[in-house]
Amino acid sequence: MKTWPIENKLSGNTTDIRASRRAFHTHHLTRTQHKRLCLVTSDILAISAAWKLAQFLNQFYSPLPASFVWWIWLGFPSVFWLFVISTLALFAYYRLYSHTNAAKDYAKAAQLISYVYLASLVISYFYDPSLDLPRSLFFSAWFSSIFTVITARLVTNRLLHQLAAKRKPTTVFLIAPACRLPALSQLVSQQPHYRVVGAAIAASAHSATVFQSILRHQPEEVLAESIPDAELASSLFWRLRGMGIVLRLLPSSREMIYRRGVPEIFASLPTLRIEASFFRGFDYRLKRWLDFLLAAVVTLIAIPFFFVIAIAIKLSSPGPVFFRQQRTGLHGKVFQVWKFRTMVVNAPELQAKLEQKNENIDGVMFKITSDPRVTSIGKFLRRTSLDELPQLFNVLLGQMSLVGPRPLPLRDTSLFDSWHHVRHQVLPGITGLWQISGRSTIKSFDDAVRLDLHYIDNWSLNLDLDILLETIKIVCSGKGAY
Repeated sequence: MKTWPIENKLSGNTTDIRASRRAFHTHHLTRTQHKRLCLVTSDILAISAAWKLAQFLNQFYSPLPASFVWWIWLGFPSVFWLFVISTLALFAYYRLYSHTNAAKDYAKAAQLISYVYLASLVISYFYDPSLDLPRSLFFSAWFSSIFTVITARLVTNRLLHQLAAKRKPTTVFLIAPACRLPALSQLVSQQPHYRVVGAAIAASAHSATVFQSILRHQPEEVLAESIPDAELASSLFWRLRGMGIVLRLLPSSREMIYRRGVPEIFASLPTLRIEASFFRGFDYRLKRWLDFLLAAVVTLIAIPFFFVIAIAIKLSSPGPVFFRQQRTGLHGKVFQVWKFRTMVVNAPELQAKLEQKNENIDGVMFKITSDPRVTSIGKFLRRTSLDELPQLFNVLLGQMSLVGPRPLPLRDTSLFDSWHHVRHQVLPGITGLWQISGRSTIKSFDDAVRLDLHYIDNWSLNLDLDILLETIKIVCSGKGAY
C-alpha cells in the first residue's frame, strides 16, 4: 500500500501504528491528566469517607469479620482497597474520567458502585459460605459510597470548570473542505475557550505535509470534517492518538448511526449489526406519556403567568395576545404553532423589507439582532423564552414534543436542501439540541441541521432529560436569545 512508506518515515520506525509514542505537546497531556487525577482522587476520598462513616456507625455491634482483614494500610482493611480498585477500574472502563459532565454520568457512577457491592456478596459467598456479612455495615457502606462519590464528583467538576475558565484557550487545528474552513474557523473562534492555530484542506488530510503542519502548530485538538476514507484505518487518527492530540470529527448522519451497531463477523466479513431494541417502541411511548404529563402540569402551574403576560402584551401594543403561524411538522405536515405575540401586528409584511439584513449566511432562517418589529414587552419575552409557553398547547394536541427539532416557518422550509428534510422524520419540539448548543449564535443552517441529525441518530430518554435540564439553565441565563 502506497501510504505506508510515508507513515514509516513520519513515525521514524516500523512500530504498530496503534502504539503510543511520547507526545511532543505536554501541555495538553497535563491538562487532561490533571482532570483525571482530580476525579480519581475525589473518588478515593469519597469512598474512604463512606467506609469510615459505615465503620463508625457499626463498630459497636456489627464490625467487619476478621477473615476479611488480610492486611491494613493507611487505616483501612484489605477488602476496602479491593473495593476501591474495582470501582476505579469500572469507572475508567466506562469513561467516567473523560471530559463529559452529563447527568447520566452520575447515574452511571451510582450504578457501577452498586454492581461492585452486589458482586462482593456473590464473591464472599463462594469465599466462605459460613460467613454472615454484617448487613448494617454492608448497606451503610453501599449507600454512603453512592452519596459521597456523587457529591464529591459534583464539587470536583464544578471546581475544575471554574479553573478551566481561567486557563488559556484550547488550541485547535482545522481540517475541512475549502468551502467550509471559513465558517468553521469563525464558529470555533467565537467560543471563548478555543483558538484556531492552523488549518488544512480535507482532501490532503492523510498526507505527510498536513501531519507536519499539525506538528508545527502543536494544537491540543484537531477538528475535522469530510476526511477522505483511508484504505484500512485512519492513519491520521492513530498518529494523533499516539501523540496525545484529541481528534474531533464532524460526522455524517450515516457515520453517527454506525455507533448503534454491534461489531460482528458475518460470512467472513466485518459488519455492524444494527437491530431493534429489546424494548422496541416502548421508550418512545414513554416519551409521549411524559410529554403530555409534564406539559399538562406546567400549563396548570403557568396559568397565572399566562394572564400576567396577556395583560402586559395588551398594554404594550395593539393586537392579539397570541401569535399563530403555519409551520412544518412531522412528515412535512403543516400545523399552527402557538406563541405569545412579541412583534407588531404587521410583522410578516415588514419582513420582506428586512430580508437584506438577515444575519444567517445561507438565508434559510431569518434572524437579525435588533429586529425593529419586536415590541418592548416582546424583547423581555424573547430573552426569557416566555413567548414559547403557549406551545405547551401544541404538545397537548400531539403536534409537538417537549424535545425535538424546532418546527420552522414555511418560508424557511421552502429553502431547504433535500437532506435538510430528514429532521421532519421526528416530532418537532419546543427545545432541542440546536437550542442548547448555540441558539441564535448558530449562523449556518447546515450546522443547525447537523445538531438535529445528531439528536435523531442518538436519541434516548436520557438525552431528552439532559436537553431539558440544559435548556432550563440557558433560559435562566438568557444566553443566545434575542
